[in-house]
Amino acid sequence: MTDLKRIVIADDDDDIRRLMVIAANRAGVEIAAAVDNGRSALEAVAAGGIDLAVLDISMPGLNGVEVAEAIRGDEATKGTLILMVSASVQLLTDHGVVADRSDSFIIKPFSPRALSERIRAMLGLGEPA
Repeated sequence: MTDLKRIVIADDDDDIRRLMVIAANRAGVEIAAAVDNGRSALEAVAAGGIDLAVLDISMPGLNGVEVAEAIRGDEATKGTLILMVSASVQLLTDHGVVADRSDSFIIKPFSPRALSERIRAMLGLGEPA
């Protein structure tokens, strides 16, 4: 049996964050933190043992792109997978945001099922039991 995968969720919209938590629970992963800002997300990832960070691009303070850059720029966390979330297709595709700063992306609105499947696929978990 493999160790439970750990993720961090960051979105400043309470309803969207709750949907992300539902999706993560459905995916069968441990939620190390579900936070409403980029700084808290970065702190949770920096604490170690995080397999995936699910980051909204548009957040106050540190946005998802800045958090992703900090994760990639730190030797201790650069291997953490990053899933970007945004309502704007343009934000996800312009200026190499997806290619340079994340491993995948999902567009809002999304269904919890679609996000759960994306999380499982990124973490190599296969189908739920």
